[in-house]
Amino acid sequence: MDIGLKGVHVLVTGASGGIGLATVRAFAEQGAHVTAHYNTNNKTLGPVQADYENSVQAIQADLTNEDQVKALFQKAYSGTGQGSTTFGPIQVLIVNHAIYNDVSSPIADMSLDQWNATLTSNLTSTFLVVREYLARLREALESKAEDAAVVLIGSTAGKYGEAGHTDYAASKSAMMYGLTMSLKNEIVKIAPKGRVNCVAPGWVKTPMAEKSLKDPDVVYRALASTPLKKVATPEDVARQVLVLSSRYLSGHVTGQVVMVEGGMEGRLLNSRADVGLPEK
Repeated sequence: MDIGLKGVHVLVTGASGGIGLATVRAFAEQGAHVTAHYNTNNKTLGPVQADYENSVQAIQADLTNEDQVKALFQKAYSGTGQGSTTFGPIQVLIVNHAIYNDVSSPIADMSLDQWNATLTSNLTSTFLVVREYLARLREALESKAEDAAVVLIGSTAGKYGEAGHTDYAASKSAMMYGLTMSLKNEIVKIAPKGRVNCVAPGWVKTPMAEKSLKDPDVVYRALASTPLKKVATPEDVARQVLVLSSRYLSGHVTGQVVMVEGGMEGRLLNSRADVGLPEK
C-alpha cells in the first residue's frame, strides 16, 4: 500500500536504538529518504544502510549542542538520495532520542546533575531540533512543505508518572502535552498543512529496556494493568509513527497523543504484600 511517503525526506533522531532503528527501516521500506541520526554508536545502522544504500544516510550529532544540531540539518540536506545528489529539506521529523537512568532514584535522593542531564538530553535537545526544523521549513518550497509533519516519541511515564524516574517522566510529559499542543498551532503558520503528533509507548523490547525486563517483578507491574498482556516490539511503535507521518493516512490528524501500550490503565503501585495480603 502506497501511503505517500515515497521520496519524502525523513529525519529520525536516536536512530541506532530499538524504536529508532525499526522506524528507519519502516520509512525506508516505504521509499522515503531517511537521515538516521546517532550520537555515539552507528554500528546497528549498518545493515539497514546496506539494504537501502541510496536512501538511508547516518549522521552523528550531539543534539544538546546548538551548533551540531544546525550542522546535522545541513549535512542531511546534502545527502545522496536515489537518483539525485541531494536529499533536500527535511519534511518529516521524528524526535525519538532520549536517555533513561535505569537506577531508581526518588526525588528526595536525586542529584541536580541527574535532573539537569535528563531534561537537557530529552527536552532541551528536542527544542533545538524542532526549532531548526521549523526554521528550515520556512525556506522549503511549498510542494515540499505539504508533507510537513512532526512525530514526537513520548512514554506512558509522561501520562502516569514513574516513581524513581521523575526526571524522565517530566521530560516526556512536557513533550506529549505542552510541546505537542503548542507546536500544532505554530507549524501551520509556516506550513499550512503541517501536523504535529506524539506516539507514547509503554514498555518496549529495546536494548534500553533489556536490563529492566529481565526482572519478573518489573514485567508483572508492566503487564498487570495491560489487557493485551504483552510487551510491545519496536515495530509496533514504528508502524504508528508511519501512520501519523503520512499525509495520505493522517492528513487531518494533529495535536494527538497516541498511546501504544496495549490498553494500559495506569501504574501498579503496590504488591499484595504492600497492602497486607498474602502472596498467592
